[in-house]
Amino acid sequence: MFPELNNLLNTTPDRAEQGKLTLLCDAKTDGSFLVHHFLSFYLKADYKVCFVALIQSFSHYNIVGQKLGVSLTAARERGQLVFLEGLKSAVDIFFRPQEEPHPLQFLREANTRNLQPLYEFVREALKPTDEEEAAWRCPVLLVDDLSVLLSLGLGAVAVLDFIHYCRATVCWERKGNIVALVHDSGDAEDEENDILLNGLSHQSHLILRAEGLATGFCKDVHGQLKILWRGPSQPTAPRDRSLTYQYKIQDKSVSFFAKGMSPAVL
Repeated sequence: MFPELNNLLNTTPDRAEQGKLTLLCDAKTDGSFLVHHFLSFYLKADYKVCFVALIQSFSHYNIVGQKLGVSLTAARERGQLVFLEGLKSAVDIFFRPQEEPHPLQFLREANTRNLQPLYEFVREALKPTDEEEAAWRCPVLLVDDLSVLLSLGLGAVAVLDFIHYCRATVCWERKGNIVALVHDSGDAEDEENDILLNGLSHQSHLILRAEGLATGFCKDVHGQLKILWRGPSQPTAPRDRSLTYQYKIQDKSVSFFAKGMSPAVL
């Protein structure tokens, strides 16, 4: 995890909030560093993590995790991490018997356009047991990234339904958290992606949006991060609060600074 990002979010592994949906978004840049942060954050916080990884392999996340001080292999062996490797599962599903259930069942069934098997996988992965209740604090669902599901032929409504049921189980019933990444293509004609992004934005308690620089590439500033804390939707509730920082990604950390305050500029 990145201590500077924890400082901006005013949180630590010892006092992580519960029952929250965090939306990660990237536009014209790679926001995967946010996924790696929250993965290592919750593993260090002794949360039970179900990671639905649709972009990279397990070895990729494990290598980055080791740089951040966590071992995904060790976490999986001790039962703290349940890892669904989408790249591998997408191939394996076609070599399994038709009647055998699979989290990505929709890939081989043209008539199936819902994510109920994937939801069942998440529910079983984070199902509490007497032994685990003493070992892990709370459950966490991490998805990287939901936009891939749209690329595989699912509609935004199906993905939003999946998140709705996961919120009911993970956030409300089991007092855990959900962290999901969605890519903002910036394409005005991509209505499905806009529906997904807008729908999740209205449900989220915290939104982290990584954006590329409007001026283009810079070796000392890799992008900017917008942080939006969303308050309850009651009329008397405090208004949403937001901050914007620029950042530079390093080998084992990410440094954040106010606009125009990069050490290279000063």
